[in-house]
Amino acid sequence: MAVVVVGAGIVGASVAYHLARRGVAVTLVERDARPAAGVTGLSFAWIGNAGGEWPGGAEDLRGPVLDDHRRLEAELPGVAVRWTGSLRWGDGHLGGNVVGRKEIRALEPRLRTPPEWAAHIPSDGGVDAPALTEALVRGARALGARVLLGTPVTALSVERGRVTGVVTPAGCHTATTVVLAAGTGSAALGAPLGVALPVAASPAFLLRLAAPPGLVNGVVATPEFEVREVADGCLLMTLPPEGERAGERLARHGVRLLREAFLGAEPCHVVGYGVGARPLPERGPLLGPLTPDGSLYAAVLHPGVTLAPTVGRLVAHELATGEPVAELRRCRPRVAGLG
Repeated sequence: MAVVVVGAGIVGASVAYHLARRGVAVTLVERDARPAAGVTGLSFAWIGNAGGEWPGGAEDLRGPVLDDHRRLEAELPGVAVRWTGSLRWGDGHLGGNVVGRKEIRALEPRLRTPPEWAAHIPSDGGVDAPALTEALVRGARALGARVLLGTPVTALSVERGRVTGVVTPAGCHTATTVVLAAGTGSAALGAPLGVALPVAASPAFLLRLAAPPGLVNGVVATPEFEVREVADGCLLMTLPPEGERAGERLARHGVRLLREAFLGAEPCHVVGYGVGARPLPERGPLLGPLTPDGSLYAAVLHPGVTLAPTVGRLVAHELATGEPVAELRRCRPRVAGLG
């Protein structure tokens, strides 16, 4: 078989890497000049499987999340998850251990005013999402995958009702299966075939800051923002977005919030920011055939960074063997003719 994966964000890169590990001929096609140039590059990339919401079939995928991330740490040079644990309070999404002010001070000693209590999940961590994506692409290429960057897919190639590949400005690339892993852009590619993917674009604002190393120890989620250290001296911070034109003002607001929350945050300054359009399927992850013959396959989900290693492994197994994977049963797209 031959598979074309559309989209070199973290989900597409993971699918391509795991297919290549199974010896499948795979071509990874990305419109931008580098991997993770879209929403993956603007991801907070909080890794965990205990707290938060897991809609639809995501609940069936959460169990092996931590083990799959640790597996990629062992398989891919340079990949390292920061297993720092997390603290969360004020939003009702709890999980893990409830800890009081004394424990919170021990975990985050630079917090100016710790809350009375918080949810602590010691097993949580965070990853550099673009770095992980690039490592997956390098790994796929080393295993024989063809990687085409700066190559937008303009249409699907169809013969006698079957998807036979993708059309790009440089020509057609044939495949027995095309995997749509282009996030919110996947719906437009499937639409000419009458395939409807119910995927909304959920905006997320990400702020990257230079900061004193060790200012924040773990993942800290407050009612106003989330923050964590992604590398020594570099913080990632998320705040609720306020429109495309509010970026600079919101970035300054984020710096103020950080300085008010943490002792020693005065030197912090903005390195970059942006708004990412997270793909948010209305019923949970969309993983499975989009046509009765299986020639078109969806891999669109949220949270993408958290679930990507597990999803890549399971989707690759399903495509390589032709055997349906039980964990993906509740993630199937609702497509006419597929039962």
